[in-house]
Amino acid sequence: MRLTPITRFASASLLVLSLAAAPAMAQDAPFAAEAMDDATAAMADDPATPAPVADLIDAVSIPYDQFELDNGLTVLVHEDRKAPVVAVSVWYNVGSKHEPKGKTGFAHLFEHLMFNGSENAPGDFFEPLQQVGATDFNGTTWFDRTNYFQTVPTGALDRTLMLESDRMGYLLGAVTQEKLDNQIGVVQNEKRQGDNQPYGLTEYEQLENLYPSGHPYHHSTIGSMDDLSSATLEDVKQWFRDNYGPNNAVIVLAGDIDTATAQAKMNTWFGAIPRGPETPSVDAPVPTLDEAKSKTIYDKVATTRIYRMWAIPGLDNPDFLPLSMGASVLGGLASSRLDNALVREQQLAVRVVANAQIFAQAGQFVVYADAKPGVDKDTVAAALDAEIAKFLEEGPTAEEIQRATTVYAASQIRGLEQVGGFSGKAPTLAEGFLYQGDPAAYKTTLNSAAALTPEEVRSVTEKWLSRPVFELIVEPGDRTEGGENRGGFVIAPESYAGSLEPEYYANPLGLGMQGATGAHVEADRSKLPDVGELKPLDFPDIERATLSNGMEVYFAKRDAVPVVSVRVQFNAGYAADPRDRLGLQSLMLQLMDEGTTTLDSTALAIEREKYGASIFGTADADTTSFGLDAITPNLLGSLNLLADYIRNPAFDENELERVRAQQLTRITSELNNPAQIAQRALMPIIYGDQHPYGIPPSGTGEAEVVSTITKEEISDFHRVWLRPDMARVLVVGDTSLDEAVKLLEASFGDWQAPNTPAPVKSYDAPVPDTSRKIVLIDRPNSPQSIIMGGHVLDQKGTDDLTVLRAANEVFGGSFLSRINMNLRETKGWSYGVRSLVRTPLDRGNFLIYAPVQADRTGDSITELFRDLAAYTTTDGVTDEELTRLINGNVRELPGQFETSRDVLGGITNIITYGRPDDYYETLAEKYSALTTDQLDAAARQTFSLSNLTLVVVGDADVVRPQLDGLGIPVEVRETSGE
Repeated sequence: MRLTPITRFASASLLVLSLAAAPAMAQDAPFAAEAMDDATAAMADDPATPAPVADLIDAVSIPYDQFELDNGLTVLVHEDRKAPVVAVSVWYNVGSKHEPKGKTGFAHLFEHLMFNGSENAPGDFFEPLQQVGATDFNGTTWFDRTNYFQTVPTGALDRTLMLESDRMGYLLGAVTQEKLDNQIGVVQNEKRQGDNQPYGLTEYEQLENLYPSGHPYHHSTIGSMDDLSSATLEDVKQWFRDNYGPNNAVIVLAGDIDTATAQAKMNTWFGAIPRGPETPSVDAPVPTLDEAKSKTIYDKVATTRIYRMWAIPGLDNPDFLPLSMGASVLGGLASSRLDNALVREQQLAVRVVANAQIFAQAGQFVVYADAKPGVDKDTVAAALDAEIAKFLEEGPTAEEIQRATTVYAASQIRGLEQVGGFSGKAPTLAEGFLYQGDPAAYKTTLNSAAALTPEEVRSVTEKWLSRPVFELIVEPGDRTEGGENRGGFVIAPESYAGSLEPEYYANPLGLGMQGATGAHVEADRSKLPDVGELKPLDFPDIERATLSNGMEVYFAKRDAVPVVSVRVQFNAGYAADPRDRLGLQSLMLQLMDEGTTTLDSTALAIEREKYGASIFGTADADTTSFGLDAITPNLLGSLNLLADYIRNPAFDENELERVRAQQLTRITSELNNPAQIAQRALMPIIYGDQHPYGIPPSGTGEAEVVSTITKEEISDFHRVWLRPDMARVLVVGDTSLDEAVKLLEASFGDWQAPNTPAPVKSYDAPVPDTSRKIVLIDRPNSPQSIIMGGHVLDQKGTDDLTVLRAANEVFGGSFLSRINMNLRETKGWSYGVRSLVRTPLDRGNFLIYAPVQADRTGDSITELFRDLAAYTTTDGVTDEELTRLINGNVRELPGQFETSRDVLGGITNIITYGRPDDYYETLAEKYSALTTDQLDAAARQTFSLSNLTLVVVGDADVVRPQLDGLGIPVEVRETSGE
């Protein structure tokens, strides 16, 4: 569920390029299935041999056409007919680096305003998008750009293009002082929400210390509170006039469309929009510190974190790629140098990371280590510095580069299934055009990465990392300052070395729109275009087979790209943890990552990377699953590795102590994270401490238990619960059922169940009766409060919950829900609130989640109670809400199953919850038949206000006086972040 139309960071972008786990990017020839066929043939003699990297690179392709309208708007078109959807991705060449002094946060603020309606579509932008069944719709702002995107059914494309063109060319008449004031409040709460997280202030430290005052990358994209508060209506309107012209944008249409159709539609909707001024270029040189700098700050964190940071070149300098590759080998791969040295061998750190955060014109090389509790930070720092120095002297090996490139290419191939969203094909093409002048820049980058030599990586990394370093240490403790006064253009002189002159910002406000070019007939904007024919969902057929050992296999074919996703699911889950040994299964899953009886921890990581395979273990309340995301030519070798991982874990005693320390640190981290504090407190209250669901939902357990779990307990749990007669295998992708069964027989067929009865979980523990009350957990100096409320439902996950989920969607389950529109869009007290119906196999629960500004905690609870009381009594579902709900849920179905992973998730739900195979194909009829009376009855019967228990995590000095006036019992608890 998408809560908001903005995100703080650009998760779709090369801007945070990591060659170890890169976003899906992929152009030149049509999708190169032939290359994969050649690779498969070449491995006939040894089918477990990994496919050559060159073959993987050949398979990464996004064919496109490009044209430009008379007004300068660039359009890219990629045809992909696998699903009846089209991704629309609009990228503007303006970001926070273009903001002048006193206007920080404007680019992001205006991104918010562009979701609040335009002159010819004055309502919230999400309303018509939800009506047409849009998926993956959102917007983001970052240093170098602002983008908006949505994937819509093909029949809704004209309506979507009308909306996007209307806010490009016809927005300002709809921007009011009321909307501006509201969105300033929302953005400020987004800032508070980010600042309130553990390590939430480190971005400010990074930017302010690496980049001198006045540098375009010195201030954060979120901006400063003062600048946001001082934004005037004319300020923001002029920002739009200066930066949002069509000649300053690129639009990608990817999916069920061809170029001729795209040209006609784009000219119709965008052709008459006047050309605007060009956003002036910004000078952003890579700064070098005069000398090494060191700073220590304190935060509510689990353990000491030691950073090493350098400013480095961006995408406009070819050095970005060797630096990115160096970061991957140093601390990005699972088999990285830092992981091997500091985590596995010396056991000084519980986590290490190195990454190259690459922007358009600069970036940061960031290395950090989380000290193992009890280890002196100076010892960790010395070891970290020694490994960095060793890498700069020796460089990577050719094998390390090859593995990094394989992982990179495999991740891109997997991403080729998605046409839009944060990281699909449309944003990949747009990003390449905007930053590097070439939509196919992803391909150039991938080929260049494969051609890199160890010496190139070593010399470039040594060149930039031998410069003075900024060392930041984050120690556990009370914060000495928050983020309220951070994020702006200028900081105190003593906190940075040197400065740049203001002319580095070459974008003063004041430029006006220029006249239109060319002659275009204005499109009819008097009403939203009708939605055309919409194709119904065609969910893949589920085929079945049984292995010789009795393991059930469920299969669906998807052959758009050469990938296969596999899940081996066991009837276990955190509900299988003994009540006095909570955290046992989580520790087992972590330890399984650290080697098998034939592959130690490092060797296992290396084997995964050779195949480009993602292998992992996870659990929820009821099931334990092991996943494999593989490339088709590497399927056999990847499956063999998955089988070894599941069947033959080493459970090495030495690795156990290391993993134990990591899990204890995760528990401590949860006890310092406000949302996780609330979850850990609420579940035992509403379910009772004897019910299997009355536990910390992360499954990490309690520190005192995890500290004493033995290797024998872990081995026993694995033997008792992970057995073939309690397992099922689900496979989706580019293979066949026969081939899948053949490969699974080779890897799992000889695995026999023990002669002991299968274990059984019990959900018989009584759920306590609850009454309305508030548990306040004191977290001093919190700029936001987390409000989390809930109660247990009578319904189970196996019940038909279509009506109940629909009733929740109206109240709090979507962006346009009542409580989000109230607390966010009307009051401006929150960045986003929601309610959820959570449905495990046994009794589910109803939850409300609301992060709100601290001084409005009591008012927010009052509003939530008022909204819930009205919804369940006199103010039921309206006809307008019902229409929106039906249209959205019916029309979005084809877009929900675009990728193999999406289909795998759907099949998993069908099998786990005992649904019919055509379950998703019946939903359209079920939603279309809904009535307001049905939804009202479900809400009134289920969403009880009288027994709603609230947990509030916030600063008690600020919050307690607000709660005392509510007339509800309040219990105060202290946090335990140690």
